[in-house]
Amino acid sequence: MADQPVAAGAVADGAVDDTGPTDQSDADGTDEPVGDPQDIDAAVADEAPSEDMTGDELPAVDDSTSDASTDIHASADTDPGTDADLAAGTGADLATEADAGTGADSVPDDVADAGTDAESAPTDAPPAETSDAPPAPTTPNATEPPTAPVSTAAAPEPPSAPVATSAASGTPATTEPTAGTAAPATTTPTTPEGPAGQPGGRDDATAVIAPVVAAAPSAPAPTPPPPVGTLATPVTRTVPGPASTAVAPTSAGPVTPSVTAAAGAAAAAAATGAAGTSKAEAAPAVAAAPVASATTRQQPQTPVQPQPPIASGPVPPAERAESPLDVFEAEDGKRRWPKRLLIVAGIVVALGAAYVGASYALADTVPRGATVAGVDIGGLSSDEAVARLDTELADATTQPIEVVANDVQATVDPVAAGLAFDSQATVDELTGVDLADPARLWAHLAGVGPQDPVTSVDDEALSAAIGDLGTSLALAPVDGTVVFVDATPQSTAAVDGWNLDQAGATDVLAADWLVAARPIELPTATVAPDITQEETDAALVEARQVTSAPVTVSAEGRTALLDAATLAANSSFVPVDGSLVLQMNGEGLTEVVLAQLPDLLTQSADAHFEFVNDAPVIVPGIPGTSLDPAAVATSVATATAAADRTAPVELVQADPSESTAELEALGVKEIVSEFSTPLNSEPRRTVNITNGASKISGTLIRPGETFSLTEALGPIDAAHGYVEAGAIVSGEHTDAWGGGLSQVSTTTYNAAFLAGFEDVEHRPHSEWFSRYPEGREATIFTGTLDMRWKNNTPHGALVQAWVSGGRVYVRVWGTKYWTVESITSPRSGVVSPTTVYSQSPTCEPQSAGNPGFSVTVTRKTYLNGALEKTESNSWRYKPQNKVICGAPPAATPPPATP
Repeated sequence: MADQPVAAGAVADGAVDDTGPTDQSDADGTDEPVGDPQDIDAAVADEAPSEDMTGDELPAVDDSTSDASTDIHASADTDPGTDADLAAGTGADLATEADAGTGADSVPDDVADAGTDAESAPTDAPPAETSDAPPAPTTPNATEPPTAPVSTAAAPEPPSAPVATSAASGTPATTEPTAGTAAPATTTPTTPEGPAGQPGGRDDATAVIAPVVAAAPSAPAPTPPPPVGTLATPVTRTVPGPASTAVAPTSAGPVTPSVTAAAGAAAAAAATGAAGTSKAEAAPAVAAAPVASATTRQQPQTPVQPQPPIASGPVPPAERAESPLDVFEAEDGKRRWPKRLLIVAGIVVALGAAYVGASYALADTVPRGATVAGVDIGGLSSDEAVARLDTELADATTQPIEVVANDVQATVDPVAAGLAFDSQATVDELTGVDLADPARLWAHLAGVGPQDPVTSVDDEALSAAIGDLGTSLALAPVDGTVVFVDATPQSTAAVDGWNLDQAGATDVLAADWLVAARPIELPTATVAPDITQEETDAALVEARQVTSAPVTVSAEGRTALLDAATLAANSSFVPVDGSLVLQMNGEGLTEVVLAQLPDLLTQSADAHFEFVNDAPVIVPGIPGTSLDPAAVATSVATATAAADRTAPVELVQADPSESTAELEALGVKEIVSEFSTPLNSEPRRTVNITNGASKISGTLIRPGETFSLTEALGPIDAAHGYVEAGAIVSGEHTDAWGGGLSQVSTTTYNAAFLAGFEDVEHRPHSEWFSRYPEGREATIFTGTLDMRWKNNTPHGALVQAWVSGGRVYVRVWGTKYWTVESITSPRSGVVSPTTVYSQSPTCEPQSAGNPGFSVTVTRKTYLNGALEKTESNSWRYKPQNKVICGAPPAATPPPATP
């Protein structure tokens, strides 16, 4: 037996009796009305009768019927409990509704009675929620009466009436007698009593079931599964009217097609009204009633006009039997969030998968439009991009970089400056996968522009390179100055300078050396001059005041006049702490004053040694008077800015340069050494020796100072008491100025030699004279040869020299410090004198003298008994030949041989 779909009737505002037949046929498979008034939602529609028609006699469905039956199926938005209840008891409820519908606007009784057993025809529209059970095939030759319309009344349901359901779809199965088969006996159902004051059976308001038009298939075919779902949100209308009278249900039996059609039309109309407010617009417009058998008796179709809806009243509470679906909680709409969450999660996962896939697909590709230092690498692979950058930027990374600062150009070697380009790192920043950075994928989609190159900088090398640029990229400032030109003051303007901003230039090159346009502009810093223009202008005003008039210097009641030229020549403006300060030359001004007043000062006398009773005595110094140059300069400078241009100065005491205390501290108290040599009979030589001894006597050699015989003797000329006397000049004996002073030199040398002083310079004579010790003598020739020794003791050395008793003496006073031992070696290489002839115009005849020989002198110096130094000096003398002035005699020819 084919499954029959359930048509939902609309529930009116009043109580509805949901009582159906409950005879013995229930056990044999007859329809038992099972329904829950709380689970049935339907729209109120005009009731219209319908006729039961077999599949062979079904007429074509007109437009009006399609519209009325379009919304017969329940909406998918209702809760699951409604679906279960509809599946179990919708047919019975429809039958009860048909039986109970009485009143002023109700359909005729015959129509109502006929509709008790009529089944609601299924619509062609697909339900919102469809059962997964396969459709049950239609049994041929089986006559199945239509299911009665579903009552929407909330009548209680007897608990003892189980519902037989179809094995195929789970809907209530209706068993009808086929042709030639006796119908089972029916039992009048017991109608439960309604609320107080209302009789049992049909109540005052009953939903009208729209007719269901059955569409007959051309051939027997499996009936589609009944719609399973929930109805749309209940829509009710309240129609005022008299209370309905309960009508006893008719016995189960065959239902005429006309009655079935009328009941189906009423159910379709009711469903149309309810579903029109929800999702019924999307459902098919025509509902077809299932065909029970091809042998169903045909009845003429009588059109039934829809009746107006009747008034409804309150629905009384009713009890119903337990349902297996009661274990499920009613759907309240709040449980839809998991479904929505799953949908959103699915979308997110899909988008995430697309994002990850695109990121990895484009990982090794440089975003389009990317350029580095003007090189286009967009769309290239990482390896191609690196190769192109290395090729295109080879010159830019190795050739000198042109830089400019204030129009002064220079170059920087990038390699020496520690600037390097990393092409691989640059490309790595544009490629690769970083799922945490969506901007990478967006860069591939939207494109990018110029990108910064990745460079490395050696800070120390770059700083050194910038420091080297500082010498060429700089301009020193010009200080303002004031000078006097021809006694007129003039100024030079102050000019700002500039130099390279070392820190800024380092930052510019480090950041932009590869991408900036050449030449790269380097920042500079202004260097202000120390003397600004303001200071220069102020000094110029002061300079003009200096030379505006003469200045009078007053000292000890006497005056000297300094004119403008003198003031200008001894004035200058020098920078001091950012200002031009007037400075006067005190020495020059003092000389001008003393030149005008020569007898203004008295000379001072220094303390000195004098020999009294053949011993040194300190003679105290005598102070004199003098002008302090600094005081003169200050006074004159002040006078130049005053209205009275007079500069008063005071004479100051001039202390001697040598004080008595200083001389006493030298420790000149005893004879350290002494030596003497005999004079010859030549009086001119004695004059020079005596004069020379007086010149060097009293010479003080402080510790560390050096004695020079040439300086001590002074100029060798007649003006200083010297005469010409015999001397050896260029190996010849001749007269010369100061002849005989070599004996003073030899005598002084030996005195210093024995005192242990350091030998600085000395040279023995070319010939040895018997009045001098061998190897320990020294000659002198002014301007050519000198005899010098150094005082290497911590005490002063005072020289005393004099001529007495045919000898010349030299004595050194001080404090004994060294102990000296002298050793003279024997002569060696002795050569006797001979006769020589000289034709020199300055030739002086000379008799034969001493022979020539070699000798070595050794000196050992001791300090406090310890040997400190050993010195040796070797010398060779030539013989004193007999000199005959003239040509040598002619050789006597040998006697002739006879």
